[in-house]
Amino acid sequence: MDHDTPVRDAAERLGLRPLTARSIVLSTLLGHHPPRLPARALVRVGELFGVAEGTVRVALSRMVAAGDLQLGEGTYGLTARLLERQARQDESRAPRTRRWDGAWEIAVVTAEARPAAERTALRQAMAELRLAELREGTWLRPANLERARPAVAARQCTWLTGAPDGDPAELVRDLWDLDGWAARARALLTALSDATSPAGRFTVSAAVLRRLLADPLLPDALLPAGWPGAELRSRYDAFEAELRDLLRQYVTPGSAA
Repeated sequence: MDHDTPVRDAAERLGLRPLTARSIVLSTLLGHHPPRLPARALVRVGELFGVAEGTVRVALSRMVAAGDLQLGEGTYGLTARLLERQARQDESRAPRTRRWDGAWEIAVVTAEARPAAERTALRQAMAELRLAELREGTWLRPANLERARPAVAARQCTWLTGAPDGDPAELVRDLWDLDGWAARARALLTALSDATSPAGRFTVSAAVLRRLLADPLLPDALLPAGWPGAELRSRYDAFEAELRDLLRQYVTPGSAA
């Protein structure tokens, strides 16, 4: 049996789509620090998936034209928008937390009638801040994270600090699907264990990173027993080290061709 059959079966069960040349390039750069690599390294990762060199190079050209990548001194790097995405991913892997004293941060939309674009921008900002919507225009979460509030959120909302009268763990369960997040995380951990090739591990690890972006990063006191967040982060860290080792030989000076 093909060594990758288990991970392909797991990927199908998890609904993971095969990575395209574009997604291979993006996932590689998003997982690499600094996010800039020579074409040779990106071509090598594509080869792990059976993607031809010419296909990867066409994808690189199209991504530069689309503003996803910038080319300089023979290397390809992420543009500002995608650098912001990498920063969010890094934050999800090593969140800046503080001791939770029971307080909640609450944001209430107090701006007057707003155009659709501003409402959409606020919703995206709240998701990135990991706030949940209690009802339309009211967002909240336990105040255990250290992060700056973007201007769009500061401008449209009045921010308060408070605490629920009832059981905060019950409110957390109402605001976030913790069982669903944990079940998906455990399935990804199993798929990682089943993956035997670099390509298989790469495919599943890209999904792991997306799952970490959706972690609400709640205080330990409010999490269900056996929460898999820390293990998922540890397993992704191991994959990143593996990826660095794989790419090291292609990142030396003069290897851009």
